[in-house]
Amino acid sequence: MTHIHNTVPSFGYEIIRDYLLPSILGKHEKDVLYWAGKDLARKFPCTDIQLIISFFQDAGWGVLTLEKEEKDGYIFHLTNDADLLKIEERSFRLEAGFIAQQIQALQGCLTECFDEKREKQQQVIFTLKWDKKEKVE
Repeated sequence: MTHIHNTVPSFGYEIIRDYLLPSILGKHEKDVLYWAGKDLARKFPCTDIQLIISFFQDAGWGVLTLEKEEKDGYIFHLTNDADLLKIEERSFRLEAGFIAQQIQALQGCLTECFDEKREKQQQVIFTLKWDKKEKVE
């Protein structure tokens, strides 16, 4: 079976992501997007970090780079063209939830992801921390 990959124009994606979702979710936008990202990760499981990076590229979310590995976490950087990243107006909790769930599945223990926007550098920093004492299946 041949799969045809249709691409959605970025304008269509931006309407949903930047206008419709914030309008519907209101003050709960960041929390809901984080949990939606976790749910999305369960639907599209990645078996290693390279697949997470590839998913970001394929989804049009930008270029995700693993910058640092620590004993209890990772630090990722997300970059993209400024007009696509829209760092000043967009929440990155969807992406944070997605990464948190993927790493949680890989590590087998409770994992959280915190996002930090660096607007001058046009990048988002995702800091992941896991707790080896909090096992998950």
